[in-house]
Amino acid sequence: MPQNAPKKNQQFQSKNKSKITDSKKLIEVIAQGLIEKKAEDITVLDVHELTTLTDCFVVCHATTDVQIKAIADSVVVNTKKKLDEGPWQQEGRDTRRWVILDYVNVVVHIFRKDLREHYALERIWSDAEVTKIENN
Repeated sequence: MPQNAPKKNQQFQSKNKSKITDSKKLIEVIAQGLIEKKAEDITVLDVHELTTLTDCFVVCHATTDVQIKAIADSVVVNTKKKLDEGPWQQEGRDTRRWVILDYVNVVVHIFRKDLREHYALERIWSDAEVTKIENN
């Protein structure tokens, strides 16, 4: 398989031929950033068979807007430092109620707890394979 070809269970490949786009590795590094800043109820939804939007959603929540900012910053710094990857798009960093970090293959949703319950992504994507990440 060519170095930049999509992996199994992955729809997208990197435009940068020197990078290996690997959703699993990206999720591991994202999870480290989430755990470092005490994100709660970290859930990975594998949606690659359900949509062409992305391969996976990583969903978590926090209790304060300050914590939401710290979590988002941690994810961005970790992915840049460890994988030389930055988000393709970012939304909600100013309001800090629901931050979206779009890495194309993986989209990270960092909610305030009440908004996570309201928007219920896990219920909307209930056909997705679900993996819980423990905050040890």
